[in-house]
Amino acid sequence: MNAYEQYLEELIAKDEIPGAVYLIQHGKQRKTLSSAGSFLNNQGERIPVTADTYFDLASLTKVMCTLPSILFLYEQGELDIDDTVSKYLSEFPLEDITIRHFLQHISGVSADLAFKNRYQQRDVWKEVLNCKAVQPPDTQVLYSDIGMIILGKLIETITKQKLNVFAQKELYQPWSMTDTDFLPEQIEKNKIAATEKVNEKYVHGEVHDEKAFHLGGVSGSAGLFSTVKDVAAYANYWLYPETQSVLKPQTMALIKENVIQNRGLGFEVLCDKSIGATCGPAWSNGSFGHTGFTGTSLWIDPKEEIITVLLTNMVHYGREHRLPEIRRKFHTLVYETLISQ
Repeated sequence: MNAYEQYLEELIAKDEIPGAVYLIQHGKQRKTLSSAGSFLNNQGERIPVTADTYFDLASLTKVMCTLPSILFLYEQGELDIDDTVSKYLSEFPLEDITIRHFLQHISGVSADLAFKNRYQQRDVWKEVLNCKAVQPPDTQVLYSDIGMIILGKLIETITKQKLNVFAQKELYQPWSMTDTDFLPEQIEKNKIAATEKVNEKYVHGEVHDEKAFHLGGVSGSAGLFSTVKDVAAYANYWLYPETQSVLKPQTMALIKENVIQNRGLGFEVLCDKSIGATCGPAWSNGSFGHTGFTGTSLWIDPKEEIITVLLTNMVHYGREHRLPEIRRKFHTLVYETLISQ
């Protein structure tokens, strides 16, 4: 057992992580595909996590659905990344905010809405449209769910299709990502990792994110479910863009242009190690990735040709945890293990 496997096994044994599935690839060779741990369902049964377990990807939705959908529409000539959002959504009040601003989290719009749990009634879209700018655009990265929710609605407005329908038809089916979708009602619940306990009941088989839940389970910021193999397949298309035909390689390369404070289009892009990154400091400059609140992460190192997918249901134990620190150590151990071999 190598160092990163041992590290996760120890964390699961100490009940720091409920369950995890991880896939490590170096070059085009898969090095590790492993699973450990479990989750409780609402019948009190302990269900083992396996390589086929579906996870609520949380904010990986932003880079696995919203970003490629925008890039697809850009290639089709349906939009320009520097167009204002109000060009397509006339009800959006901030006329100087562009699609790029939201993709890069530099819009200056507030980071989030006030918290309400899933059982409190609310009109999320109305609240989103009432959001305020807290700083001028282009000045500072302020990671925002609000911007991605708006971009999800923008995609629906342009395509005249629900976001999940559009993504399924134009992205996931051509990419043969058969395990990736919103609204996993057709999947047996015990094949989906349960997330947080709310009001004495685990959120199981439905989106954990409260805003996405109030938006019907489909949102530009959260709501996507998938398996480790599908997330890794998606990562491979970014590492080897010539292996797919949904997006042109030069379009995919746009994510690394004009990086600000380690933020490219959609993805976190490691350029300044003094700022820090969710993959830790060992990875090469130019590496890119994203994380999700439920405990998911995806990182790609083009220089060393490394893909790391780590899917956990960390919030099964609640929201007080060390996952940011654990992620950085895990990714560092992956890098050191592969590059020292």
